[in-house]
Amino acid sequence: MKTWKCATRRSGEYEGWRGFGILILTTWASLLIAWSTAAQANPSNEYAVKAAFLFHFAQFVEWPAGTFKDANSPLTYCIVGADPFRGGLDDSLREKTIGARPLGVQHLKTTQGIQACQVLFIGAAESNRAPSILPKAKGMAILTVGESHNFAEDGGMIGFCMEGKKIRFEINVEAVSAAKLRMSARLLTLAKTLIGTARGN
Repeated sequence: MKTWKCATRRSGEYEGWRGFGILILTTWASLLIAWSTAAQANPSNEYAVKAAFLFHFAQFVEWPAGTFKDANSPLTYCIVGADPFRGGLDDSLREKTIGARPLGVQHLKTTQGIQACQVLFIGAAESNRAPSILPKAKGMAILTVGESHNFAEDGGMIGFCMEGKKIRFEINVEAVSAAKLRMSARLLTLAKTLIGTARGN
C-alpha cells in the first residue's frame, strides 16, 4: 500500500506545541526514528511500524466518561474493509493492555457496528470509501486513523504520511476535539503537522 507524502504546513496550522516537553519526549522520538528506519530497510515492516503507532496513539488519548462500561472494559480497534495488516495488528495487540483495559481488534466489512469501536482504522485500499465512512463516526468518541491522501485534512483525526523515507503522522486537532477526545501534548508534539487549533493537554 502507498503511504502519502506529508502535507506542507499551512499558515492556519498550529505550531505552539513544537518546543514543549522535549526532554520527556526523547525516548518516544527515538522510537519514532527506529520504527521508521525499520520500515525503510524492509518495506514489509511498514504495517508492523503502523501497528506500533496505533498502540501508542491510544496511550496518549483520553476517551470521555461513559465511553466504557467500567474500568476493565476492553479498548477496541476496528479495521473497516480490507486489512492491510494481514492480521498483524491482532498479533501486535494480543495480550497487551492500556492500564487495566485489554485490547481487541474487530474487522468490519461496513460501518455497521462502529459504535463499539474506540479506534477506527481506514486503510489506503478504502480511500474511496473514507469520505462516506468518516461522517458515520461523527459525533462518536472514536479516534479515526487512516493512510489515504489528505486523510487528516479531510476530517480524519490522525493520518499517516511519509516525510522522506520515514513514516510520520498528521493530526486534525479540531476533529479530535469535536469527538470530545483529549489528546496529550506529548503526542501533538510528535506530529508532523497539526491542523486546526490545538486543544490537547
